[in-house]
Amino acid sequence: MGMKLNSTAIALVLLLASAAEVSEGALFDVTKYGAKADASDISQALLAAWKEACASPTPSSVLVPAGTYGLGQIIFEGPCKAPINVIVQGTLKAPVDTKNFKADAGWVAFQHIDQLTLSGNGVFDGQGTAVWGKKCERSSYCGALPINLRFNFLTNSMIRDVTTKDSKQFHVNVLGCKNLSFYHFTVSAPEESLNTDGIHIGRSSGINITNTNIKTGDDCISIGDGSEQITIDQVTCGPGHGISIGSLGKYPNEAPVVGVKVTGSTLTNTQNGIRLKTWPASPAGTASNMHFEDIIMNNVGNAILIDQEYCPYNQCKRQVPSRVKISDVTFKNIRGTTSSDLAVKLVCSSGVPCQNVQLTDINLKYNGGAATSICKNVKPILGGVQLPRSCEA
Repeated sequence: MGMKLNSTAIALVLLLASAAEVSEGALFDVTKYGAKADASDISQALLAAWKEACASPTPSSVLVPAGTYGLGQIIFEGPCKAPINVIVQGTLKAPVDTKNFKADAGWVAFQHIDQLTLSGNGVFDGQGTAVWGKKCERSSYCGALPINLRFNFLTNSMIRDVTTKDSKQFHVNVLGCKNLSFYHFTVSAPEESLNTDGIHIGRSSGINITNTNIKTGDDCISIGDGSEQITIDQVTCGPGHGISIGSLGKYPNEAPVVGVKVTGSTLTNTQNGIRLKTWPASPAGTASNMHFEDIIMNNVGNAILIDQEYCPYNQCKRQVPSRVKISDVTFKNIRGTTSSDLAVKLVCSSGVPCQNVQLTDINLKYNGGAATSICKNVKPILGGVQLPRSCEA
């Protein structure tokens, strides 16, 4: 009997085949454009190689060989005439001082490209250690720092076998993309790094994150408004703040979140596990069709969390209910240990209570005693093992 592949697996096979095809095309080596592996800035050489490769009518590759290179702020702009592969085998280091960076452009950005592959086992080192010490609360300081990798308006593309390290802000921001996959991707930063979400997704569809390892100081993966058909599988997360949908409802006219699936993943020593968070006093919005299955928690705080009273630093009107409607959510076969006694917290909005929330085969043990649960403005459908016993009150 033949092996059956799901849509995510098929997409990965096709993209990997496309990447192999590209690697056999024309090769544009940055060292041929003056780049040297002596930590000096290769921005101009890399852009020159990119422009020629992008203009090629046949599949092409840009190569950054092994070694250590400096790299200033750079934008890889499309569209390109054919599929293109950027192969980074070396380590690219960002400037420590980014005061001359253009705002909101990030450090390295790829945009308006179809059939891009970024690969090569290389490292994008944001050198963020120097800037993490300053507090972010009530300040625009952290938001003004550059994101390591921005992927804007890409289609049918693959990011694989690449590491982002010590970003000054988010490691990866995905915006306006369609059919973009991360495979064997690595995020590396210490727990004390501030505001360094691993992968943030917004206004995108068909995003697949598979076989990925994320260690950081904020959310391993955060999913913002307008995200549709997001698949997360075989991800290891920790340290970090867990896997989050939201926060939603902070701004007007946010687009719905529809179709998020997280499976086969492991969270270790994270502040939170699986989290859905919306702001009180929010504009109307929706988040639906979200499924979390076969997830292992190792010493995780707030393992299962719906928080529709999310109000960091008390910067909101907590007494006014959220107007983001959460529906069709399943938590199935979630097991392991928690670092907080409150293992399951479902706090929904009194204005638009959660609908069709299901808890099946939940087995969470608190390392310090008996685990507990709390439910508010929700009547979950329970099935199988319930440890802790959920929502009986």
